[in-house]
Amino acid sequence: MLPELITAIPGPLSQEWAIRLRAHESRNVTYVSSRFPVFWDRAEGANVWDVDGNRFLDLTSGFGVAMAGFGAEHLIAAYQEQAARLYHGMGDVHPTRLKVELCELLSRITFERWLSGTGKVILGNAGFEAVEAALKTAYLYTGKSEVIAFQGGYHGLGYGAVTVTGRREFRSPFQAQLKEFAHFLPYPSRKNDSLEDLEKSIRLLAGTGRVGAVLVEPIQGRGGDVVPPDGFLPLLRRLCNESGLLLILDEIYTGFYRTGPLFACEHVSVVPDLICLGKAMSGSFPISACVGKAEIMDAWPESTGEALHTSTFLGHPVGCALALASLREWIKAETLKNVAEAAAMWKEEIAMMAGIQDVEEIRGRGLLWGIELRDSFGHALPARTGRIIEEALACGIVLLGGGVENNVLSLSPNLSVTRGEACWSLGVVRDLLQARA
Repeated sequence: MLPELITAIPGPLSQEWAIRLRAHESRNVTYVSSRFPVFWDRAEGANVWDVDGNRFLDLTSGFGVAMAGFGAEHLIAAYQEQAARLYHGMGDVHPTRLKVELCELLSRITFERWLSGTGKVILGNAGFEAVEAALKTAYLYTGKSEVIAFQGGYHGLGYGAVTVTGRREFRSPFQAQLKEFAHFLPYPSRKNDSLEDLEKSIRLLAGTGRVGAVLVEPIQGRGGDVVPPDGFLPLLRRLCNESGLLLILDEIYTGFYRTGPLFACEHVSVVPDLICLGKAMSGSFPISACVGKAEIMDAWPESTGEALHTSTFLGHPVGCALALASLREWIKAETLKNVAEAAAMWKEEIAMMAGIQDVEEIRGRGLLWGIELRDSFGHALPARTGRIIEEALACGIVLLGGGVENNVLSLSPNLSVTRGEACWSLGVVRDLLQARA
């Protein structure tokens, strides 16, 4: 449980660093207000200290990355050993053995584990790169350029990824430079679980002969932690099989036990054609992967010495070492037990917020939860949501906002949060929700 160390947020040093940052970073990147940001200095487990010495409980896992907790010993050891040995390589020309081992392990924990043959891999640095690799693969395999995606979906902000991101505010400033190739359909929720209209729409689009793939998050993360009905992914799998479309799952956020099982698609036993991975894959380092069935990935031509899709840091040796260390922990039997216990604890604790005024819905799975705020007329409450996030920060709790209407308090805690910390932090959030402005 956290002591009450905080007297003012942000403190004087964070305020000084914010002024310096504003002078030299694009003003569109870091949000700055009278209460934001604090500047992180160090972290351990789920606790973070800022430059002013204030301690916070991070309920975001650093955007979902530090699933095992900050300062995990196996990751520190892997980083130190690899950095001392070799901290850069030539990933698509003279790779390290670590890239080979990582590609093999990614195949084993996905398509081989699903008894669906061998998987092949394209590594990247950020999650959006994995998505763009999947889009390119789907086009090469099907010869069809259009994609079905979903409203509220978030797949990153590179030009390819933003084109299939179902949030117009990210696309509209750059619309003149984008080619529209995505069809956005409503993402079903458990509150609105009818799939009949969705099936009709997909069949109609598939019938044009121009659509080659369906891209979807098994559970929407930034879209507001939206959990679809259990029949959703099986429906997509069946329609893709019938229409010759590829099913691409974006599990960058939901992968590696975030929602309970190793991958969220395993809730309903759906096997994709391509899966995009990142975030907790390394637990700390910018590395991502598009993993696909071998026969689909082989739509890419053999390299003649100049790769069609690569980058300077592809297969970075430190990134590969950290990903291997992380994945080897994930596949241990005791990890699943720890995740199940933590998920049950969070489900029990967060349920106590049900019935509070303005709490429209509490939804989620595993270690991914969203609290949606609406008034008695059904209007979204983005300002109230943002105010609670700032007030929580002043109390020593790091939260994120989410949802298409910016009215969802999002929690994605890591495995190191104790029950005492969970009870304390959710108690604070509960008090903030009950304190009417």
